[in-house]
Amino acid sequence: MDLLASVDEYDGSVGSQLKAGRERLGLSLSDIAEKTRVPTRHLESIEQSNFDALPGQTYTLGFARSYANAVDMDAATISEAMRLELARSGHEGYQAPAQNYEPADPARVPSKTLAWTSAAIAAIALAAYLIFRSLTLTDAVPADKPVTSPTSVTPSATAPIAPLSAKSADVVITATGDAWVKIYDADEKRIFEKEMVAGDSFTVPRNANKPMMVTGRPQALTITVGGKAIPPLGTPDKTIADVGVSAEELLARKPAAAAAAQ
Repeated sequence: MDLLASVDEYDGSVGSQLKAGRERLGLSLSDIAEKTRVPTRHLESIEQSNFDALPGQTYTLGFARSYANAVDMDAATISEAMRLELARSGHEGYQAPAQNYEPADPARVPSKTLAWTSAAIAAIALAAYLIFRSLTLTDAVPADKPVTSPTSVTPSATAPIAPLSAKSADVVITATGDAWVKIYDADEKRIFEKEMVAGDSFTVPRNANKPMMVTGRPQALTITVGGKAIPPLGTPDKTIADVGVSAEELLARKPAAAAAAQ
């Protein structure tokens, strides 16, 4: 949209263009004020070209740019159009009296007398509180009565953790990557065979007859017995075969044996 070419539209007012942009987006002045942090009364003055109610050219141009950004209009073009409108209306370079402008509507600054009075009252209140606090603490702990330390509590003995029973522990094989896995028993009867992918898992039947496993990617499998992690059964990308995967055999594996397998 060529804003300079359309300044004469909407009665030649940049404010009218901004208002039209706001209404096109279905926004209220309060919405624009929240987005731009510009007080609503200044936004109204811009829409109405009431420059005497604004704090000066610098602020007016800044408000117009913020308004333009809030309604998806070109801020630089709006600012230049507003500069021309200020010049035509005799407001170029004007500055309103400082007391007429309150950025973002802050609370009025109290007089020096009121400020000093408030500070003195606060200091007196603080001193009174400290004196009261000191007297209270002194009365709470008599000087002739020694303060005893709290009786130490001897922690009760922790009950021993029962050892993991192989008979009641499930062997769970979980894939962390792609791996072909075959599990078979002592009679070479197939129990499980699959190209496993990450997330797949298989629980070895507790009643399986000496189950064993073969796989070409042991590093892509994690094995737990009753929730307890078992060390890797072999080196990465090296086929392992006839490796017992019953709970008894896995729990009996020693770290040294696991290291030797790697």
